[in-house]
Amino acid sequence: MPATLTKQEIDSKTDPSVSKQYDTDVSFEESLKDFYSISDGLKIGILGTFRPGVGPVGRAMAVAKRSGPDFLFLANGHSQKFTDLEKVKDVNVSFHNSTTQDWISVTGEAVTTSNDDPRIKEVYSKATSAWFGDLGDGVHTGGPEDPRMRLIEIRAKYISYWKHNTNPLGFMKEIGVATLTGGVAVTGLLRELKEAEISKAREQDGSLSKSKSEL
Repeated sequence: MPATLTKQEIDSKTDPSVSKQYDTDVSFEESLKDFYSISDGLKIGILGTFRPGVGPVGRAMAVAKRSGPDFLFLANGHSQKFTDLEKVKDVNVSFHNSTTQDWISVTGEAVTTSNDDPRIKEVYSKATSAWFGDLGDGVHTGGPEDPRMRLIEIRAKYISYWKHNTNPLGFMKEIGVATLTGGVAVTGLLRELKEAEISKAREQDGSLSKSKSEL
C-alpha cells in the first residue's frame, strides 16, 4: 500500500517522499545479489561521457562483460567517445527494463586500454565484428587483434538501482490508490551501493585478469 505522510513529516526539512525512498534495511549481500541479477538481464546500456563545450553525451553500448560491480565494453578506438574520455574520465552507465521498470545507474571512472590488453580476448565474441567490419587488409579484420579494438572498463564508484516488487496490475493499482488518498506510491525498492561496498564487491566478485596498460 502507498506510504502515508504525517503533518510532522511535511513540516520537516526533508521532503518525506524523498527521504523515505531508499531501502536501507536490506543486507549488503542481498542488495548486491539483486543488483547482479538485474544487471545481467540488461545487455544494452547508455554510456554517458562529458564532452567539453557540449556537455553530457550518451550512446547505446552492448556490455561485453560484467566483472563484479564493474562493466566492460568493446569499442572502436577511432570513435569520439575515446576523445571524450581522454579529457574527462568520469562517466555514467544506465540501464532500463521497460517491462518491469527496473533500472540501474552506475557512476564511475572509465579506464581505456590499448589493443594488447589480454582481457579483449576474454570478452570478445564473433558478433562484435559486425560493428567494425573487415577492411580486407589482413589487419583491420574486426577480430580481437584488430588495432581499432579497444576496451573501456567502467570502474564503479556509486551505484543506485530500482527493483520492482509489484506486477503491472499492482503497479497501476498502487499509483491509483496513492493518487486518490494523497499517499506516496511504493511500487519497488530503491537502493544504493556506496564506494566502500563497491570495493568489497570488486574484491570478492571480480572475474577478469588485470590490464597490461592504461592510457
